[in-house]
Amino acid sequence: MIEFGLHPNIYATGKLRGLRSMLEEVWIRSHKPGNGTLYILAGFANYNGGARFYKTFKEHTEQGGKVVAFLGGSTSQRTTSRQVVEALLDCGAEVNITNRKSLMHAKCYGLKTNKGEKLIVTSGNFTGPGMAQNVEAALLLGTESTAQIGFSWNELVDGMLRQNWITHKPKVLDSKQPVWELLYDETPGVLVIDQSEKSTMIVKLGHADTARIIARPGTSASKGTQYFWLSKDCFDFFPPLTIRNQRGYKGTLSALVTLHYVDIGKTDDECRVTFEAENNLDFRLGTGLLRNKKLAKKDDLACISRVGEAEYELRIVSKESKNYENLLAFAVNFIGHQGKQYGFIENQQFEDITNVRLGQFG
Repeated sequence: MIEFGLHPNIYATGKLRGLRSMLEEVWIRSHKPGNGTLYILAGFANYNGGARFYKTFKEHTEQGGKVVAFLGGSTSQRTTSRQVVEALLDCGAEVNITNRKSLMHAKCYGLKTNKGEKLIVTSGNFTGPGMAQNVEAALLLGTESTAQIGFSWNELVDGMLRQNWITHKPKVLDSKQPVWELLYDETPGVLVIDQSEKSTMIVKLGHADTARIIARPGTSASKGTQYFWLSKDCFDFFPPLTIRNQRGYKGTLSALVTLHYVDIGKTDDECRVTFEAENNLDFRLGTGLLRNKKLAKKDDLACISRVGEAEYELRIVSKESKNYENLLAFAVNFIGHQGKQYGFIENQQFEDITNVRLGQFG
């Protein structure tokens, strides 16, 4: 097997559309937990980069397998976060942190089992953007291809360890080790995102998103949790999903954000965004304040603008709006098979189309 993909959803030679889908194929769909070793080699890593795979890593090590990671570390650059290292260690992984950002530009992933070795060579780091909306190329070589070129994960790791680099192996129970000074902190409120990370997600709403919004109070249609279903590719749009449910990585991973409902003039300071790590693997955004408001119906657009590290503004654009078609043009990706679409637009461009000013609410 040899497959190439350029994501997000740009070009692919086969069914695997990009880095995340290749990792899912290699580490999950075609792999039995406990068999062999999974490998991660990347210069940059953050918590959401691994959110899709912590459950897989945990199950793999619990059944006797190994996970080995080589990540970049730096005191002056945001290369690898404490949160992703703690999560990998909690999954039973062996983590190696190489001091100095300039040394770690390679990004390779794969595995070694009794059936052979698989290798993914990519431009994508082990980060939310690297797995989601950054334009990244990835090439997957299956067992026959790696055997043909004589590739060996063991020899690659041995070669890494032979270098005259300062490489640390952190322990989760000893946070006083010098290695932790090389890792940045993703705790909400500590980081300030830059302008490039402030974008607007355009989502064409479906029946499941709006049924409780248009329902009358007290009816059966009004019951249940009100939320918007979002795509699997939101790892770079939300803060670190570090809130686990009682089943750890096997249930859901969540984050709390501030959501301004611009259309109704209200704010939810503890809005929960959740990644369904065990079920359908989608994201969902709690929008309970819209229940029974009759503000949105099927095929309307939800415009979710990120205006801060954990602060968002929500606007509903009806299908009858003059801005509808201009905004829908950015929803170029599909969620499922029900015609639901999503995409992203720069905040400045969103402001120009809608004639609004973001970041002014409240």
